[in-house]
Amino acid sequence: MPLAFTILLLGLAGVVASLGAVIGVRARRSAGRRAQEAVRRFADGAGFTDELAATLDARRIVVRVLDTAAVLPGVDGAIVHTLDGAAAVSGVSPEEAERLVIAAPPDPNLRSAEIALSFRLDDAEGGGSLVRSAVIVPLRAEGQSFGTLLAVSRSLTERIPQASVTALELLARQAGPALDNAHRFAEARRLADLDSLTGLANRRAFHESLTRECARATRYGRKLSLIVFDLDNFKSVNDHHGHLAGDAVLAEVALRVKAAVRATDIPCRVGGDEFAVILPESGSDDALLLSERIAKAVAAKPIANVGHASLSAGVAEITSGDDYETFFNRADAALYRAKGDGKARTVAG
Repeated sequence: MPLAFTILLLGLAGVVASLGAVIGVRARRSAGRRAQEAVRRFADGAGFTDELAATLDARRIVVRVLDTAAVLPGVDGAIVHTLDGAAAVSGVSPEEAERLVIAAPPDPNLRSAEIALSFRLDDAEGGGSLVRSAVIVPLRAEGQSFGTLLAVSRSLTERIPQASVTALELLARQAGPALDNAHRFAEARRLADLDSLTGLANRRAFHESLTRECARATRYGRKLSLIVFDLDNFKSVNDHHGHLAGDAVLAEVALRVKAAVRATDIPCRVGGDEFAVILPESGSDDALLLSERIAKAVAAKPIANVGHASLSAGVAEITSGDDYETFFNRADAALYRAKGDGKARTVAG
């Protein structure tokens, strides 16, 4: 090849390389400007902080955080991991979320940490579909951790832009206090729904739950049953052993009830020594079996300083003509028949 032609080719190659470098710099600058603009829009977003603070629903806060993080430049997906082990995702599969459980370093001053992921050659055949890098941001409020926000990138060549990292940090600073408020509210609501002596759902929560389950069963044609029971001769416990002993009996009975019911059942203390169990998706046969199991658990062994306890129960299954009040009254009437028939038994209403 003539020397002049070789020199010409080399010169052209240099020009092409220079143009490529210029184009690459301009592309990176353009991407950077887009990222900066996205951050500006995010930071100036109309009422975003107020929007998070206005809701006390942790799930809605997490969804809003994910939606916001996932559209930042350079971010291909986002995951929120909470302390209970749950994960919410956007742009990431549940399987990827399980593999990407990454704890934030414990340093309370940490704003974010960048992570690079590499794979064995045989694992990397998916090419650009794999998560290649991530930014982890702790979700904190008043020194307490509520989980982490993980933003991921599938790019082989580009990291998540620093402007997007800054936006993620700002998002976490806003989301942490919002989650704190939501968790405080949920805990206060949970405590308000619990009977302080037994730890079961209290009377108000019972009526709310039964009303809700009745409406659901009627609307969708589902089964629903109810057990109402009380302790036999409980008044004599208070009369002969005192009210503190009576409280101890109620607390012990509640523990045995909790151990006997299924995960889907809703055990409640209706008042005094009267209890109830709501059985969604269950017919009267299921309720009769559960009632007998509860009765056996209560009578299985003596309660300290009092002796053995027994219970009488009424069972009802919702019918097409029932409203909430009719349904409850049928179970309650069956309980009174059980008491009148000699106690220590279950009657279907």
